[in-house]
Amino acid sequence: MPVDSSGYLAPAPGGGLSWGPLIRGRLIRRYKRFLADVELDGGWPGTAHTPNTGRMLGCSEPGRPVWLSRHEGGGRKYPLTLEMIQMPTALVGVNTMVPNRLAALAAAAGLLAETRGPVQVAREVTVGRSRLDLRLTDARGGIIMVEVKNCTLAENGAAFFPDAVTERGTRHLDELAALAASGLRAALFILVQRADADHFRPADHIDPEWGRRLRTAVARGVEVWAYRADLSLEKISLGDPLPVLLKP
Repeated sequence: MPVDSSGYLAPAPGGGLSWGPLIRGRLIRRYKRFLADVELDGGWPGTAHTPNTGRMLGCSEPGRPVWLSRHEGGGRKYPLTLEMIQMPTALVGVNTMVPNRLAALAAAAGLLAETRGPVQVAREVTVGRSRLDLRLTDARGGIIMVEVKNCTLAENGAAFFPDAVTERGTRHLDELAALAASGLRAALFILVQRADADHFRPADHIDPEWGRRLRTAVARGVEVWAYRADLSLEKISLGDPLPVLLKP
């Protein structure tokens, strides 16, 4: 089964997504948003593509063990992709391409409690000025528009999003709110790619405007689905849903 561009094989036995072969290393530094210098096992230096637009607060400390996938060909300047970093309390998945794929797979398989069974999945759907990640259609033709976000920041048991000011994320909330106001189901799907969080909160201390707009969107009917990922060096799968706490 071929490895796809996110470094995964799909599907994994028993559900979820399996890794292709991973390379262990040590993080030297992350810079220019999409690059990280690493030292591979054996002492070889390398530069890895880092598919994460956030600041990666709390999960980008130099010296931490990291795991990378390798992708040859395709004209890539940097064949290595940073996938996970080992923090003291959890393994953290930092590849923001992964949540979209896992959410689509889980929805199609009927693993989301909110869809009450399997649904048809369309990806990258244009709505207004934005492109939302998923359109889910149930057996009766009911539609749910979903925007998926990757969450890597956790403090004292709370998972937080975003970890940097996000105008694009705020625009997505407004698009979801408009859809909900028009009568469609609309949802924000938060995948927490670490095991040391037991609930989700908006990161008002980082982007208070995103938190405010999220609460406005929820008041207009937008749903928030937060799930923890079960993450290991072999696979990633959908874990338990997490409580969503919106009170500032």
